[in-house]
Amino acid sequence: MKQIIRLVVLAIASILLFSSCSDQETVTGDESTSDTQAPITEETTDTQAPIIEDDTDDDKLVTVEPTEKEPLGPQSIVSLSPTATEMLFAIGAGPQVVAVDNYSYYPEEAPVVEDLSGYSPNVEAIAEFEPDLVVLPDAGIKEELESLGVEVLVLPAVSNLDGVYEQIADLGVATANIDGAAVLVASMRSEIASIMENIVIPERPLTFFHELDDTLYSVTSGTFIGQIYEMVGLSNIADPADADGSAYGYPQLTQEFVLESDPDLIFFVDGNCCGQTVEIISERPGWDVLKAVRNGTVIEMDADIASRWGPRLVQFLHSLSDAVALVPAE
Repeated sequence: MKQIIRLVVLAIASILLFSSCSDQETVTGDESTSDTQAPITEETTDTQAPIIEDDTDDDKLVTVEPTEKEPLGPQSIVSLSPTATEMLFAIGAGPQVVAVDNYSYYPEEAPVVEDLSGYSPNVEAIAEFEPDLVVLPDAGIKEELESLGVEVLVLPAVSNLDGVYEQIADLGVATANIDGAAVLVASMRSEIASIMENIVIPERPLTFFHELDDTLYSVTSGTFIGQIYEMVGLSNIADPADADGSAYGYPQLTQEFVLESDPDLIFFVDGNCCGQTVEIISERPGWDVLKAVRNGTVIEMDADIASRWGPRLVQFLHSLSDAVALVPAE
């Protein structure tokens, strides 16, 4: 009886060995043709579980069940959110991304497709990439994509730091990069804590004006970016301009309002879009009397960093900390 069992085991082992070699050759070929795929783990097969000999009982066969393998995660991701794109690459999901919207300029290796828009998304254009995951800034086309069998993750604008960390974690789960997401969140928490420990917040609250464009649109403390300013002890001159919330946190100020408010700091992000510079802003009629102009605290900020809630948020906080240090003591 024992001899028969041994022959059965050898026969099955031979079949499995051949099948395994065949599978390994296929995987090796895939790995050699692409540098952008995520690491490939050994796949489970539907082959019958191997039967091994149990020496304790000549008439008993033991079946060994195959262990469950770690999922690979989506391998064809399309991102229509610049913030999500930065997060994806920061957690290690970059090789899984096949296309990003026309505003996802960072990081440089992001596969920007000029015809893909997050503001006016086109389902047909997205479907051409045969995605298995699409990341959206809102739910506008979510149902249409899902009707095509595409997995969709919606990551809208957040209102606080906890929201940032939650979205990074969600992307980690959705892309099978849980460890990468955890490392990123831990790093951001640590760096932000270090900045806050070392920043010198003046006894007198410093006021600021955040200029979105040359028509003087701004942000209030009700927005995410406004809350980041609050973290470093700055007081927003735009808050009274949207006290009722009718501007949804983005009021348009007037020249007179800015002059009357006389901010200690002016941060502008309209250098690229509107050609503004420190000199141009300083030379606006009547602005030469502003404290920010007289003290040299009119500061240009990177529009992308200042408008996104991704990994580079740490850089934004560093910039604000440095700016606060420039204001002369009174």
